[in-house]
Amino acid sequence: MINGATKLLGIIGCPVAHSMSPVMQNAALEDANLNYVYVPLEVSRDSLKEAVTGLRAANFRGWNVTIPHKSAIMPLLDKISDDAKMLGAVNTVVNDNGKLFGYNTDVTGFLAGLQEANFNAAGKKVCVIGAGGAARAVLWGLLKEKAGNIVVAVRDKAKGLSFIGGFTAYKNLSVCDFSEDEYKNALKTADLIVNTTPLGMYPNVDEMPCVDFSLLRDDALVYDVIYTPAETKLLRTAKEHNLKTQNGETMLVMQGVAAFSLLTGSEPNEKLMKQVIKKYLEEKIK
Repeated sequence: MINGATKLLGIIGCPVAHSMSPVMQNAALEDANLNYVYVPLEVSRDSLKEAVTGLRAANFRGWNVTIPHKSAIMPLLDKISDDAKMLGAVNTVVNDNGKLFGYNTDVTGFLAGLQEANFNAAGKKVCVIGAGGAARAVLWGLLKEKAGNIVVAVRDKAKGLSFIGGFTAYKNLSVCDFSEDEYKNALKTADLIVNTTPLGMYPNVDEMPCVDFSLLRDDALVYDVIYTPAETKLLRTAKEHNLKTQNGETMLVMQGVAAFSLLTGSEPNEKLMKQVIKKYLEEKIK
């Protein structure tokens, strides 16, 4: 029951009604018997500064951040974590006695998916498909895990080169477009292929990135960060070729688990959060 001692959490974005975070986080808060409530807060681009001031003044304990505010909120915070600085995006803000600290838990989520698939990225060859926001978290996670050669495959090579511009200190990165032989070579040698594009996401479930499965190694892992549907056309095709697969559900849940810990100082019931998200996604598709 909400009372005068209830601590306030939330998620800001525009739009925000579709967010799964309130469902997942409130279930975990109730399970942990914590006197918190987590609410969705729609904040327009033009109102972000005022919203942050208001949340701080209202003594919100913290909040998650989604599109379009992940980068725009950074100048409004007092301190930014190293991961968030590297990614140029914040997805979790903690209010510590009026001081606002920004974090990014997407890398934690991505690496949790690799761990679940029993994949050690150190020294491995990787092909990352796409160069959007999700790709930055994937790329930084792979670099932190000391992956070997990493090829970023894109439709627009100029965009890809701009994308890796923030990672110039790393010499094991290259960019190619889908028409180049370098892309075919990357697929042939890759231990891991990661799709970071929305191709195949519900409702466009018949789409998939251009991957020639005849080129892939028999022991390659195909990781799709999409979680709706649970099995994309890319992953279904990979299974038909007897390849190992990993979808984005664990990445989604574990970034939320990491955010929960930052916001409350407590460890949530991961199993429950996975169950809640799985049920929510299944009902959404129905």
